[in-house]
This record gives sequence, C-alpha cells and structure tokens, in this order.
Amino acid sequence: MELLMVPSHFKCPISLDLMSDPVTLSTGITYDRVSIETWIENGNQTCPITKKLLNTLEPIPNHTMRKMIQEWCVANKEYGIERIPTPRIPVTSSEVTGILRKIESCCKLQQGSESSRELVMKMRNMIKESTRNKRCFVANGAGKMLSSTLDCFTEKSSVYEVETMEEIISALTILLPLDSESKSILGSKSSLNCMIWFLKCGSLSSRRNSVFLLKEIMRMEEVWRVEELLKIDGGLESLVKLIKEPICPTTTKASLLTIYHMVNSSQLSNDKARSKFVDLGLVELLIETLVDCEKSICEKVLGILARLCNSQEGRKRANNYALTIPVLIKKLLRVSDLATEFSVSILWKLLIGKNDNVVLINEALQVGAFQKLLLLIQVGCGENTKEKASELLKLLNLHRGEVECIDSLDLKNLKRPF
Repeated sequence: MELLMVPSHFKCPISLDLMSDPVTLSTGITYDRVSIETWIENGNQTCPITKKLLNTLEPIPNHTMRKMIQEWCVANKEYGIERIPTPRIPVTSSEVTGILRKIESCCKLQQGSESSRELVMKMRNMIKESTRNKRCFVANGAGKMLSSTLDCFTEKSSVYEVETMEEIISALTILLPLDSESKSILGSKSSLNCMIWFLKCGSLSSRRNSVFLLKEIMRMEEVWRVEELLKIDGGLESLVKLIKEPICPTTTKASLLTIYHMVNSSQLSNDKARSKFVDLGLVELLIETLVDCEKSICEKVLGILARLCNSQEGRKRANNYALTIPVLIKKLLRVSDLATEFSVSILWKLLIGKNDNVVLINEALQVGAFQKLLLLIQVGCGENTKEKASELLKLLNLHRGEVECIDSLDLKNLKRPF
C-alpha cells in the first residue's frame, strides 16, 4: 500500500503532528490547541513562527481548518486514518467571570434557590470537561469565590441550600489542589461545621468530597483549626468511621492524612486530638488495618500510630492489644523505608524502659524482632532509626536465652473484632 503523507498545512508547526483542535493566533498562524496553550503557559507571549508579540493570549478556534482535516480523514479511512472528533469549545475567561459573578450575586442576595445550584452544577460540569477549563477557572479565582460562597449558605436549612452546598463542595474538590487563601477561607468555623455535617449525614459522594477538603485544610497544620474541629460534635468520630467502614482507598487515605495532620505536632490542641482519637479506639483500629493493606495506607497508618504512641494512654492501648507487636515486626523491611522507620519508632516507644514487661519483650523475640532489627542495621537505615534499633537490640539481647524464635505469623486469616 502506498505511504500516505499528511498535508503540511494540517500539521501543527510545534508538534508536527496532525492537528485535532486547530486554533489561530492573532498573528494568523494556526496551531493545535494543546501545543500552543502549553507554549503560552510556559510564559511565552509571542507567536512561535512569526516571533511577533500576541495581541491576545486567547486563541480562536479555526473551524474551517478543522472541517478540512475531518474531510481528509474520512477520505483516507482506507489507510487506517480515524476522523478527528469535533472538540468542545473551551470556556473563556469572560464566560468564567460571568458565571462566578452570578453565583456571587446569589450569595450576596441570599438567594439559595434552585438557580444558584444549577449555576454551580454548570460550573462543575465545565471544569470536568477539560484540564484547560479547570486552569481557566482556577486563574479567575473560582476556588476563593466558592470557598466564600460556602459560608454564605451554611446558616440556611432549606433543601435547596443543602443541595447547593453539596454542589459547591463537589466543585471545590475538582479544583484541588486549592491555593492557601481558599483553604484559609474553608477553615472557618461555619465551613468546618458544614463539612462535618456532610461527613455524618451526607451521601457517599458528599462524605468523600468533604474529607478531601478537610485534608487540604488540616495540611496547613494551624493549631486553631484543630481546636475548631475538636469542638464540633461527631467530627473525629466521622473521620474514624471512614477508616472503619471505608468507602474507597482514596477516601481512606484522605481520612488518614487528615488525622495525621491533627496529631502531628506537640501543641496542646494536638495532644487533645491524640487523646480523643485514642479514646475512640483508633489505636486498635489502625493495628487491625495494618494486617492487610496497601503500601500507601500502611505508611499513613504507621505514621499516625507513631504519633498516638507519644502519649501514655496510646502506648498502654497498643501494649494491651495482642496484634500490636506481631504486626509491627511483620512490617519491618517489608513495605518501604518509611514504614520501617515508623515501625522501629513505635517499637522503641513501646519497649524501651519496659524491662519489667518480660511478656512483651518475649513476644517480640518470638516473632523475630531481634533478627529483623539486626538485618535492618546491616542493610542500612537512617541515623535516628539505627540508634533506636540498636537500643532495642541491646534490650532484646538480655532476654534472648529465655525464648525461641518461632516462624513469622500469617496475619491475613486472623478474625477481626471490628
């Protein structure tokens, strides 16, 4: 079969590929949309071919060229050429501004009607159409505007207001990651109450979207936000429930990260959060989760456990739970360097200073703690982890003659109490 040549004027001057969405700049030169938008996003304000300064950075769809390319594709389908689809027209800055102003107007007039919900739905659908649309909404301050609008409806109670807030939270999730100003607005008392309400009473999608936003807010690790969240009735319970009754892996990870940021520092509010999570049975739940979970979840669970074991009550709950030591030893050198680091840290907090707790030390020896820690030092690890592993080895060595190491436990088939 004769080799088919693509007409040169159908090729993008940048990518040299057949154009699927031809657009023309103010200089009159036509490019494929993806290629020229990438060029402009990289800070260029000139035409790649003519080098002339562009009068506008908004390219115009070249419908004539696109139809010619489609006709050429159809005429040459015997060569295996597929017809390029007619692309959706991307949103413009003026359209975005218009929609945002309408939504903002509904907020100022306190009109949480069905029309405001439809506006947010329209906006959300436009954002989902393409990455280009999302960038356009982000550049025009959609995150900040929606975050502010959420506060506007939190004091209302009609069906339309609740549905509007649900749509706003969904739209904000699509805009992730949010800028710091948007996250700061979302961290207000009323917005936090709104998201916790959806975590407790909303649909699966609403709970999922709410925890995604909470993760973004708590990532800022501002003490007063943790304090606000602690005051909300059922807030911590809702986060724990997402781990106990998972919706999907991404939701579980978001809940774990939210909790991690809440217990991460040594501030008083973080101490209170640790205490409340321990009282809710999170230590035992996390250890149960470790029995069989993927790498990413395992690392996050161990990170939280390491923080919870900073408290005396957290260590007590971990020590009294039968699976703690076997599971932690099982994770050494099996998941990742980070997981190993967290596991050693937890073991160190549980065992060091516990010479009187011979039962716990013997249990660690029985499941191969000495061999695993010795191997860890031989293969190499961070200085802090190495120091803790050495201390643990010295402690375990004092009791090695009292017990024999048994085969590593198979934890997958253990019956869970949760």
